[in-house]
Amino acid sequence: MSGVYGWLGSQEAPPAQILDRMQDVATRFDHARTSRSGGENFGLGAAGLGATCLLCEHRGVHFALVGHVLWDGEARSAPDQRLAHQFIDACQSSPEAALRRLGGDFVLALIEPNRGRALVAIDRTGVRNLVLQFRHDTLIFGPSSDVVNAHPSSKATIDPQSLYNYVYFHMVPGPRTVYREHERLLPGTYALFEGGRLSVKSYWEMRFEENRSASMPVLKEEFVRSLKRGVADYASGTSCGSFLSGGTDSSTVSGLLGRTNNAPAKTYSIGFEAQGYDEMEYARLAARHFQTEHHEYYVTPEDVLRTAPLVAQIYDQPFGNASAVPAYHCATLAARDGVKRMLAGDGGDELYGGNARYAKQYKFSWYDRLPAFVRRSIVEPLARAYPAEKGPTLLRKACSYVAQASVPLPSRYDAYNLLERLGPEVVFTADFLSTVDREVPHRLVADIYRGAHAGHWLNRLLAVDLKFTLADNDLPKVTRMCELAQVDVAFPLLHDSVVEFSAVLAPKMKLRGTRLRYFFKEALRGFLPDEIIEKQKHGFGLPVGPWLASHAPLRDFAGTTLESLKQRGIFRREFIDELLSTYLPRHPGYYGTLVWVLMMLELWFQKHTGGQAGHSAGKALVHGQSHEHGSAPHAVDRAG
Repeated sequence: MSGVYGWLGSQEAPPAQILDRMQDVATRFDHARTSRSGGENFGLGAAGLGATCLLCEHRGVHFALVGHVLWDGEARSAPDQRLAHQFIDACQSSPEAALRRLGGDFVLALIEPNRGRALVAIDRTGVRNLVLQFRHDTLIFGPSSDVVNAHPSSKATIDPQSLYNYVYFHMVPGPRTVYREHERLLPGTYALFEGGRLSVKSYWEMRFEENRSASMPVLKEEFVRSLKRGVADYASGTSCGSFLSGGTDSSTVSGLLGRTNNAPAKTYSIGFEAQGYDEMEYARLAARHFQTEHHEYYVTPEDVLRTAPLVAQIYDQPFGNASAVPAYHCATLAARDGVKRMLAGDGGDELYGGNARYAKQYKFSWYDRLPAFVRRSIVEPLARAYPAEKGPTLLRKACSYVAQASVPLPSRYDAYNLLERLGPEVVFTADFLSTVDREVPHRLVADIYRGAHAGHWLNRLLAVDLKFTLADNDLPKVTRMCELAQVDVAFPLLHDSVVEFSAVLAPKMKLRGTRLRYFFKEALRGFLPDEIIEKQKHGFGLPVGPWLASHAPLRDFAGTTLESLKQRGIFRREFIDELLSTYLPRHPGYYGTLVWVLMMLELWFQKHTGGQAGHSAGKALVHGQSHEHGSAPHAVDRAG
């Protein structure tokens, strides 16, 4: 797994032995190139695919960096000694200023063993991952909790709250991890270990400027220039291909890749033999339009059966995004073709207003324009008094609209959350619910929404999705699956220039009425085929629900897996039975998602907790107990 790993502080084994253990875990799937150094009180390693990895020593400072980096806005084809020396020297006066000069996607660690000082950081949008544990006088870090747990001083107690958050979000949102003692760095943050204390601070935050005035031609020229730069910077120095779903983002990246290289781009697409899920016709349309060297693979239920346990094993946290399976098979197809780096189109929706729920919130925003007195004293009492299930259709819809619109953002943004609609008390056991706070997911979303540097509700929602949809979900999906396929990956739409442009684009240019990604599409009209500009968003969505309902071996596998999950004391046995026997057949596309989320949780348990099951193990998980020795972690200082 690409990343940096190591520790600073006391240790219970020889440094070389600890580095061996951490390196073995970090490289067990992708066999990444590694470099390492160690001393009496520290160890430092770096693992990366291709020319993405650097480790060096300069003036007594040990430095490791992995990624595709920019320095002062200029791309480097690979991290080099000159960059390392410049960064180390800049850090001596101000770590935050040095980090602001560093762009692209990266993870880094800087250790000064003689001063007992360490600095670790990740990039602005969270492409790279870093997990920390601070115990006693030692800082341990790695690209995953699995790597951190390879250190003999590590402690790992499963956190019930994180399990609840997982079922709510279908992943464990950072900075939390599934372990109480571990913490993930958030995008644009760094951790400084000095004087026996650990502080976590932000060096970069998205700041929206909403009142910029510029003509469409000027904006288009600036935008297209940033896109071209993003693709060119990340396509250089290696054999490159691109994911191609047939959507706006992947088609844009694929088309620009061919123009950048002055040769047909290698494009890779995934299809499904399932009605309503297969988007291959649009991928083929884009491939013909840009004259790419196109490759296709159709994922089958048998592929899902073979791949699901492997997916559960590579993720150090429970991870329930079923699209990881097609992403893996697409990356594998490219790797077998000799491609060393894939370009992915993730980020466009979260930067430029492409998710369908934004249009829905726009409709609800009409209601906010009514005077507060009229809403609270007249409209809402009338809507509550009228029986929603009776009367003319138009009146029932109006009452439903008022009921939803009267819920303020960001609460109404997640009104269709599957766990919320079912009810936590229906899904979880009473014992488990007694160990968690059901309001934590709401507070996590509200904190990002209210803390966003934006005035307009749309930009605040984009900030929420940049965190939860992109950094916590889609980026780990693509990066981990590419690592599993042993191919590097980069994200041109998350290039600094593209991100910075999105921040100064007015909200009305991102969402024009209910027209999603208005500016993005208009700026690329004539470059992209009109059919792709007008199509509905889909992507590599796995038809997991229909296949669970119709494919007997996959359904049986899910049933066996959930039967094991019953033993853990987390979920009500009756609910799991009803989920498979009643809910799934009634609405496979909706409830199939929850079957997958629970199935992947149990597979994660089996791969990461020694296959523990049964009453005793379930009770331990519910109450957050650990069989490992060790004291509670030290407190961590935080600053914005």
